[in-house]
Amino acid sequence: MNAVLKPTLHPDERRARVELAACYRVFAMLGWTEMIYNHITVRLPDSVTGGQKQFLINPFGLHYSEVTASNLLKIDLKGNKLDDGPWPVNPAGFTVHAAIHGALPDAHCVMHTHTTSGVAVACTQGGLAQNNFYSAQLDNLVAYHDFEGITIHADETPRLLKNIGDKPLLILRNHGLLAWAPTLPLAFVRLWTLQRACDIQMAQAALGPAIAVPEAVARKTTHDSFQFDAQFGAGQDVFDALVRQVDRIDTSYQN
Repeated sequence: MNAVLKPTLHPDERRARVELAACYRVFAMLGWTEMIYNHITVRLPDSVTGGQKQFLINPFGLHYSEVTASNLLKIDLKGNKLDDGPWPVNPAGFTVHAAIHGALPDAHCVMHTHTTSGVAVACTQGGLAQNNFYSAQLDNLVAYHDFEGITIHADETPRLLKNIGDKPLLILRNHGLLAWAPTLPLAFVRLWTLQRACDIQMAQAALGPAIAVPEAVARKTTHDSFQFDAQFGAGQDVFDALVRQVDRIDTSYQN
């Protein structure tokens, strides 16, 4: 855990490692952790891999607050480790991520959480309710996949991909939330919006019937939402602000 990045590391891999390690620390700061479980994965660019599909993932056994740029594991689509390190890969973690990374060309980053409100909404018959400011920004962006147990079986992959379609957000029923995107900051801000919608839905449920957002208004709200738009940073400004918060707490993730 005290290792440092190798000076010979490709600069694009160095950037990817530092950004991903920072993201793990952001998740820890936000409380989006599940002991040593769950994952955020990033596909390394072709400039690093020569066109092969290789990914970075957290070492299985470390809390998100312990993840650093140097202890992230480099793996292939089958979850095989491609570099040295004492930590193993969680097979239950990469099955879903590998399916999405392997099948969706724009899936540079995949994030999965088991937050309390995320799992609670995933357990409801109706799923995400269209009744608040945040869910209204996700019109037609959320897919659903039925629970099939712990995700370690490859035969689930075709059904998972069919259910995702082209939706960038997925509610794994009875299980949790997932986001993917061409960039890590965009995946983050998408997941944050879904998480925020679930938080509000869970809090609102105790207050009685909610005011539904009409479909036309939700469609307009999603169209007008600037946080996913590349012109407005596509989540980069939000992510950078949170990384600055992490930096004021602990910069060891950079090593």
